Amino acid sequence: MSISSDLRRDADVVERDDRARRRSRTSRRIWRVLQYVALVLFVVFLGFPLLFLVTAAFKTQQELQSPDPQLLPAQWNLDNFVGAIERAGLGQAALNSLVVALATTLIVVLIALPAAYALARFQTRLRGLATGWILLSQVFPFILIIIPLFLMLRPLGLNNTLGGLVVVYVVWSLPFALWMLRGYVAAIPGELEEAGAMDGASRFRVLRSIIMPLLGPGLVATSLFAFIGSWNEFFFALVLIKDEALQTLPQRLALFVGSEGQVALGQLAAGSLLACIPSLVFFAIIQRRLTSGLLSGAVKG
Repeated sequence: MSISSDLRRDADVVERDDRARRRSRTSRRIWRVLQYVALVLFVVFLGFPLLFLVTAAFKTQQELQSPDPQLLPAQWNLDNFVGAIERAGLGQAALNSLVVALATTLIVVLIALPAAYALARFQTRLRGLATGWILLSQVFPFILIIIPLFLMLRPLGLNNTLGGLVVVYVVWSLPFALWMLRGYVAAIPGELEEAGAMDGASRFRVLRSIIMPLLGPGLVATSLFAFIGSWNEFFFALVLIKDEALQTLPQRLALFVGSEGQVALGQLAAGSLLACIPSLVFFAIIQRRLTSGLLSGAVKG
């Protein structure tokens, strides 16, 4: 009798465990399905504006003004692209934006990299002042600093020049870029530098062979921030640049909005789509550093 009771109890325990495992597997499947549904909805939420931009760029003016609009154009055509390039002179404007964005990105990275390393590794009195400057500089809105910047650049002959625009973008982008890189440098263990020094490597060799490869993702993120911010910026360029030959791409795209609020939607969509291409190309060129930097810089044992 005792043996049969023990067997029944064991069978009940096994059955309860099986039910608990089945419930756990079911709950995990449900949770995974909900995660995929949320991910799909998020992708649709982010992708729909881009899809609308692409389809609007290929629609005719009649389709865009139709009281019963369709998502996809009835006939794909390039008239909006041709009109946008001819009307606004986007070619020269894109070249100006590219020069300004690349110069800003290069200068910001060259200045922020050693400064971020110094802030992360050296304990000095200037560290607190520099950190306070970084945080304080992000508080001021554009409208408060544009007039002082304009007055400071005028005696230097930098108003209405691409060089002056680069200076402004560097000053505006540098604090946040420095803060980003400082976090990446601080995340690298100091033991790696000590190990390199014990192997006889100089400080420059340690920085070049150990720290720099590990900072690849940080440099990519900083470069993307500086490039995209400079490429898309409109307000500073609007105030500082008056010569049409020096205007940037956002300034030229603003021409598609009329003085009475009338918008050439098709040409604006086509121009905006063309304006997205350099950012995508720039990201495609440097995105490998996001992963390769994580796999480099290892110290031999």
